[in-house]
Amino acid sequence: MLTPLLLLLAQASAPQTPPLAAATAPAAAPTKWPARDAEVTLRDFRFRSGEMLPHLRINYTSLGKPHRNASGEIDNAVMILHGTGGTGRQFLSPQFADELYGPGQPLDITRYWIILPDGIGHGKSSKPSDGLHMRFPAYDYDDMVEAQYRLLHDALGIKRMRLIMGTSMGCMHSLVWGETHPDFARALMPLACEPVEIAGLNRMWRELAVEGIKADPAWAAGEYRAPPVQGLRTAASLLFVAGAAPLYFQAQYPRRETAEAFARERVATSIAAIDANDLIYQINASRSYAPWSRLEAITAPTSWINSADDFINPRNLDYPRQAVARMHDARFRLIAETAETRGHGTHTAARFWKSDLIDLLNRSE
Repeated sequence: MLTPLLLLLAQASAPQTPPLAAATAPAAAPTKWPARDAEVTLRDFRFRSGEMLPHLRINYTSLGKPHRNASGEIDNAVMILHGTGGTGRQFLSPQFADELYGPGQPLDITRYWIILPDGIGHGKSSKPSDGLHMRFPAYDYDDMVEAQYRLLHDALGIKRMRLIMGTSMGCMHSLVWGETHPDFARALMPLACEPVEIAGLNRMWRELAVEGIKADPAWAAGEYRAPPVQGLRTAASLLFVAGAAPLYFQAQYPRRETAEAFARERVATSIAAIDANDLIYQINASRSYAPWSRLEAITAPTSWINSADDFINPRNLDYPRQAVARMHDARFRLIAETAETRGHGTHTAARFWKSDLIDLLNRSE
């Protein structure tokens, strides 16, 4: 099941059936993918902050099964990394899975072992809302990538990945992977991010979301007995706008009444599912992300995709094009804005970049 917070940030402009269209063009039923959930416990996990958890739980969803080459090594593992507030199961949505996992498709699960982890602080993995609240270790993206490495290498016995790809926060994790473990993946596919620290407007709206929660007296320094609804409303509203797609929403909601109703419903649904402390940690995990100075370390073939209608990663910023010039084998494409693209959420609508994935798999064969 997709979390409402995912719908805010990672898919805030995912496809919606217009109210009048539902009677004449009902949405197709989602495919039932044979996904399995499992978890590993990473013992004595030490964070960059110096804090330590004796048991760090990492949940993951998987499809397909591992294949071993003549040397007995797994050679078909693909990891897909979610965005802020998401979970691995978001990649079972029709707009993603139905485009990629079927017979003959780029990530056909009869050929590939697909691994979809929940990052630290997300989904069923260890997180503040488990009980530690604001005493949970102050994790960052490097900690999240290290936990992913220990999941893949230590727990699952994978020495080299066929592909690591990720959306939004997962896009940034992909770049961190390329710098810290340059030989671990045969290919990288970052979707919807920038290669510089979270600053400018991107940091401003994130900070406003966090401060909105903390300013609510009901938050009680993280020890709230009931959700700090006013603070969550501030955060949810900012996240909704950040992930929106202007042309698409204008086409789907051209009347004031329907636009207002959609926004209210979306924010209300999200508030009901957000834990305030989890969200604060999820947003602040980006605070130390700064891959710019080490881009030359990324040697794996890379296909990097952003979209022109992404508020979070504006098309006017030329960082990705500068970055790929410094990387060993990287290509960048900006998806043009149309009434069909999904803003930041274009990263999860696979039909917009499916051909780029096919090209990347061929390049790195």
